Amino acid sequence: MPNDKLRITRRGRLILLAVTGVVVAAAVAVLAVLLIGGGDSGQKPPLVIPEGWRAVQVYAASDKSLGVAPGTTEKAAGAASLKLPSEARGNPEGYLFPATYPIDAQTTPAGLLTYMVNTANRHFGADHITQGARRNDVTVYQTVTIASIVQAEADTTADMGKVSRVIYNRLAQGMPLQMDSTLNYALNRSTLDTTTGDTKIDSPFNTYERKGLPPTPIGNPGQDAMNAAINPTPGNWLYFVTVAPGDTRFTDSYSEQQKNVQEFNRNQKSARS
Repeated sequence: MPNDKLRITRRGRLILLAVTGVVVAAAVAVLAVLLIGGGDSGQKPPLVIPEGWRAVQVYAASDKSLGVAPGTTEKAAGAASLKLPSEARGNPEGYLFPATYPIDAQTTPAGLLTYMVNTANRHFGADHITQGARRNDVTVYQTVTIASIVQAEADTTADMGKVSRVIYNRLAQGMPLQMDSTLNYALNRSTLDTTTGDTKIDSPFNTYERKGLPPTPIGNPGQDAMNAAINPTPGNWLYFVTVAPGDTRFTDSYSEQQKNVQEFNRNQKSARS
């Protein structure tokens, strides 16, 4: 277990498999056929992208769904002309929008990725998103990054607004975010246990060592997380910890946070026993 002083945020579980993506409507599916490259033959089961999945998970699922060799979709992402913000520098992380995508025998990896990114651009380019980003003095891309952290850290949808507020409060005070989810992303894992060694890794995603937002989103957030990112719940919280599933404690007191962390550690120890 890590030094308690280093455990600033903790959630009950990293939600990477919550299938709550937006289902593409029949009318939109017509456009999907054009963009993805399909016809009316060889229909396959649709590809479901859950909220919070990382790009590597999307690539793997796409390869399997399309029946192509592992790594094919990831290579296509590097070669495709995806309409991404300049800040993304060609990396589609955060813009592979969680949804259900129709697949048929003519679907290509590049066409599928293009449709995902175009779907994200339609959602993230909405007036309420751009206005919310300006109101919070961040770019839309940074809002997507915040939403990806919210998606990974919040134990419930109801907690998303509060997690978002903690992020903004810490940024405003010049505090490092110290989010375990960003370390998990850097280490390509999903765990509740963060060691002191983990917090010392040399990575731009190490928000214990580096202040500010990570350079890219750490997953692909859904609409609820985006809404939380543009409309954080009012509050002065700086810390939170999920001591048990469904029981996340938010506070602006470090001493109170330490007590909550101790309860979390006891629960974890009991669960392992």
